[in-house]
Amino acid sequence: MKNIIIITVLLISFAQFSFANNLKMRTQEFPKKEMKKQKNEITRLMAKELAKDLPKKVDNYTILKNITNKNSTLIYTFEINTGVKKDEIVIKEDYLRMKRAVTKGICSTSNKLLDAGINTTYIYKSASTKKTLFIFKIDKTKCIGLK
Repeated sequence: MKNIIIITVLLISFAQFSFANNLKMRTQEFPKKEMKKQKNEITRLMAKELAKDLPKKVDNYTILKNITNKNSTLIYTFEINTGVKKDEIVIKEDYLRMKRAVTKGICSTSNKLLDAGINTTYIYKSASTKKTLFIFKIDKTKCIGLK
């Protein structure tokens, strides 16, 4: 009986030691190269899935035309129907307002992605001329201090 107790205690001690060593290995930092590869793959799959239902009307002036990815950045491309306004006027008059609205929107809806290092770029083009009007690149640092 005494031998069974000793063997049981030894087995439990060995199991705890093995578990502790295994736990140490599992808590080590994931290699940066592998993490980058994983983020790129997640971003690629997200872009592919999100782009399935495009083009999509956003509002009376805006259509989401495409979603792609480059590395760990999701790239949304929109077309804006600016009516009779010239592209230069739209850029001059609407840039700051659009930048604030887009940044605030992304920061409030995409916290988890930004925290994971998956960034967002919004590209707005003129529906009539196809000229790029705005490009907004949003990463976690752009959200600091926004409410």
